[in-house]
Amino acid sequence: MNVIAIFDIGKTNKKVFLFDENYRIVWEKSTNLAETTDEDGFPCEDINMLKNWILDQLTELKKLSEYKLRAINFSTYGASFVYVDEEGKVLTPLNNYLKPYPEVLKENFYAKYKGEKKFAVKTASPVLGSLNSGMQIYRLKEEKPEVFEKVKYCLHLPQYLSSLSTHQYFTDITSIGCHTSLWNYKKMRYHKWVSNEGIITKLPPIHNIEVTIKIENEISVGIGLHDSSSAIIPYTINFSEPFVLLSTGTWNISMNPFNDTALTPEELQKDCLCYLQYKQKPVKSARLFGGNEHEVQTKKIAKHFGLPEDFYKEVVYDKVIISSLRVSALKNYFSCQDQNKILRESTFERRNLNDFKNYDIAYHQLMLDLVAQQILSTQLVIHNSPVKKVFVDGGFSKNSIFMNLLAQAFPEMEVYAASMAQASALGAALAIHDRWNPKPIQNDLIDLKFYKH
Repeated sequence: MNVIAIFDIGKTNKKVFLFDENYRIVWEKSTNLAETTDEDGFPCEDINMLKNWILDQLTELKKLSEYKLRAINFSTYGASFVYVDEEGKVLTPLNNYLKPYPEVLKENFYAKYKGEKKFAVKTASPVLGSLNSGMQIYRLKEEKPEVFEKVKYCLHLPQYLSSLSTHQYFTDITSIGCHTSLWNYKKMRYHKWVSNEGIITKLPPIHNIEVTIKIENEISVGIGLHDSSSAIIPYTINFSEPFVLLSTGTWNISMNPFNDTALTPEELQKDCLCYLQYKQKPVKSARLFGGNEHEVQTKKIAKHFGLPEDFYKEVVYDKVIISSLRVSALKNYFSCQDQNKILRESTFERRNLNDFKNYDIAYHQLMLDLVAQQILSTQLVIHNSPVKKVFVDGGFSKNSIFMNLLAQAFPEMEVYAASMAQASALGAALAIHDRWNPKPIQNDLIDLKFYKH
C-alpha cells in the first residue's frame, strides 16, 4: 500500500501518521517528549531528543513491509527557529516562544524602525516579543554575536526537520508569514530591517512547498509547513465558496482566506494578524485565548460544585437555561463600549459562583460569556468580506452549547461543526499530493454538521 508519512509536531504531542492514497490514516504513533532548559534556565523543546525521535520513526517506517513509503512531510508549531552551522549542526537550544523578551532590546529595535504601531501594521504582526520569531534572531545577533557569526542558516522548525532527511535548507512562506515580523505584507517581501541587520543572508531561499526533494530515489520529501496554515488547506481544496475557519484549541483562531484587506492598528490591538497561505495569499486572522479560558473556568466550577474536572462533557445545550440567562447577558456585552476589554478578559472571571443554583446554569453562563468574546473576535475577520459559511473545527466543534450559541449569533451565516482526521497533518499531505499520489483528491475529506440559528 502506497503511503505518505506526516510528522505533526505540537508543543506537547509529537505524532506521526501514515495516510493512504484516499487520505485515510492507516497507522499512527504519538509521544510526549520531556522538555529541557535553555542557557538561561527557561523551559524549551529538547531539539536533540526530537531529532532522534524523528530519525528513529523514519527507520521504523521504512521497515514496515505492508506499506510502501512514497512521501514524507512535516507540520509543526510556529515561531521557533533552529540555528545551524556549515555542517548542519545545531548551535543553540530551541528557544521557547513564551520566553520573556528584554524590554531594552525591544525598545531599541522599534525606535530604529518607526515605532511599534507602524511596524506592526507593515508586518501584520502584533507586538508579541519572542512570539515574533524574527525578534529571536535579532536577540541572538545582539546578545551573542559570536554565535550569530557561526550561523549558516536560520531555519523554522518544519524546515529543520525536513533537512534531517534531505540535507537541503529552505525557507517556507507559511512559516515566514506567521507573526514573525520578518515579512512586509504591503510589498510582499522581507521587511527592510532583515537586510539592514545582516540577517537576510542567513535565511535560506524561499521554496515552493508543493515541490519536493527526492531521497533514496523513490521518496518525495516536502519542506514542511506551519501548522495553522496547513490546517486550512483541506478547506480551501474542498470549498470554493467564501468561508471562515474557526480553529479551536488552546487558542481559537478565526481565519478568513477571502479577506486580504490591510490590518489597521486597531485590529492589531485586538489580536488580529495575518498568516500567509502556501500560495502566498494573506489570510486575515484573529486570535482568542478561548480554550485556555474554558479550561481555567471549568476547573473553578468543578471545584465549587464538587465535580470531576471534565463534568462539562456531560452538559448538553438547554435552550430554557439560555433564554433565562440571555436577557441580561448579551445585551450588556453589546452596550459595553470597550470591546477591547471584552476580548481581553471573559466576564465570567468576575462572576460569583454562589449566584448559580447548579453547575448546569453556571456552565451555560460560561459558554454565553465565551461566545460573546468569540463573536467579537470572529467579526473582526468577517467584516467587509463575502463570507457566508463558518466552519468550526477542534475541541469546541464538539460542544453543543458553543455551536448552538455561535449559530444564533450569526443568523445570516451557515454555521457548521467540521470534523476530519488531523487537519494540520492532512493539510501537509495534501500540499504535496501531486508528487506522490496518482489518485484525484476526494471531496468527502471533511464531515460537516449544520447548526440552525
